[in-house]
Amino acid sequence: MIIELLAGIKPVLIKNMRLAPQKTLSQKETAAGLKLILQEGLFSEAMTTLTSSTFLVAMAILLNASNLQIGLLAALPTLTNVFQLASIWLVRKYNNRRAISVICSILARTPLVVVGIITILPGEVYIDVIIFFLFFYYVFASIAGPGWNSWMKDLVPENTLATYFAKRSGNNQVLNVVLGLVLAFLLDFIKKHYPGEELNTYGVFLLAAGVTGLSGVLLLSKVPEPQSILANENIIRLFKRPLQDSNFKRLMVFNSLWVFALNIATPFFIVFMMKSIGLSISYIIGLTILSQLSTIFTVRLWGRYADRYSNKTIIAISAPLYILVMIAWCFAGIYSTLYANLILLAIIHIVTGISTAGINLSLTNIGLKLAPANYSIVYLSVKNIITAIFSSLGPLVGGVLADYFNKRSLTINAEYIGPKMNKVFHVLSLHEFNFLFLIGAFLAFIALEFLVAVKETGEVEKDVVMKMMRGNIKSNLKEHYLIGHFVTWHDQFRDLLRKKTGTHEISKNSAD
Repeated sequence: MIIELLAGIKPVLIKNMRLAPQKTLSQKETAAGLKLILQEGLFSEAMTTLTSSTFLVAMAILLNASNLQIGLLAALPTLTNVFQLASIWLVRKYNNRRAISVICSILARTPLVVVGIITILPGEVYIDVIIFFLFFYYVFASIAGPGWNSWMKDLVPENTLATYFAKRSGNNQVLNVVLGLVLAFLLDFIKKHYPGEELNTYGVFLLAAGVTGLSGVLLLSKVPEPQSILANENIIRLFKRPLQDSNFKRLMVFNSLWVFALNIATPFFIVFMMKSIGLSISYIIGLTILSQLSTIFTVRLWGRYADRYSNKTIIAISAPLYILVMIAWCFAGIYSTLYANLILLAIIHIVTGISTAGINLSLTNIGLKLAPANYSIVYLSVKNIITAIFSSLGPLVGGVLADYFNKRSLTINAEYIGPKMNKVFHVLSLHEFNFLFLIGAFLAFIALEFLVAVKETGEVEKDVVMKMMRGNIKSNLKEHYLIGHFVTWHDQFRDLLRKKTGTHEISKNSAD
């Protein structure tokens, strides 16, 4: 149905909007196109910020959504990635990535306008209706994605590819942080002073997201597309190739199990902070930004070590770090004071940003590295589709488990009894969402065992890399900061003891 819809409206839009590709592009046309893509990126980022998972989950909670419905809402972005198959079929059939990307972007962003209007209009709003329209938003966005990526790869000069997209990403990140904070404070202000208008505010966000997104499509339609040359090979045979590659299959097994384990728990972090701890949107957005900043500051460091050693090694280091973070979530909210909980959550988000930077970067790079050059697009598309299925199953299973554990709890206390004081310390308290975090951490640990079977050229033992990283970090601290000596005082003290012990033994042996 979706493919027929695209095939039916495509000739009309190409005729009216002049979306046909060009055989050659001048330097002036390319430069103008690159400038438009930077501007379009800001519109798309604003749309993404207005429809972030934090706001959508908060809106779902306001509409009394069940845990299963929240899980479905979280699963939609990855579940709909299977429709990337339609994108590959359309690109091969029409060889017009610009038209496909523009048309699908219009079809994706229009439902946001519809949802916004439905939410604002008088009458009862149902979460099922919201999920229904958001499904089409994510479906057509998934179809637009592969064609856009291929289009940009041919448009942006190869020697400036990394620099250009780093600039685009940097601009988008700044907008995301600033706009996210403004929207969060606005929501908290309305919730405090105009509580009856909270749902209407979410409706305005969605309407603004749709209008902003469609404005970005207008810019995208003006970007020229260089004509592409496609290989004439049977599409079924193409998709079989990565499934017949034993090493790449092992990577897909690990990646699928890993995202499944993580997505059992991660979509419910926001729900947990709002419902169990009682944090406001501004606090949650602030913590999210803290995690983003940690990612930005560490991703280049992970990249350098991945290039020097191997992506598999970086995953082996950063993945256990993230598992510890998931376990740490089980202890969030057990403190009686808000600030104690915020300190723990801040640490959790900082370590999350550091670990996910290494994991996401290395998973992308190892996929590129293991995919043959001539079939990299097919290999990566198949990998994305398969992992998307498991990634979307995670929140659904998590929602079912959250409902199951809703009326179950496990509390572990430590009690001190003395002549002058009796004190009970809350060590661990598991209920509803905390169970998910622990189950997710356990499954992630099992998934990590499958990484061992993946083979990557230039692998270096994890312990060796960790030793080198510690040495380099300490060296940099010593060179650039006066506190470097204080940070490494324990190592210096240990070395001093070893030297003295060694001198004592030498003296003793000489005397003997």
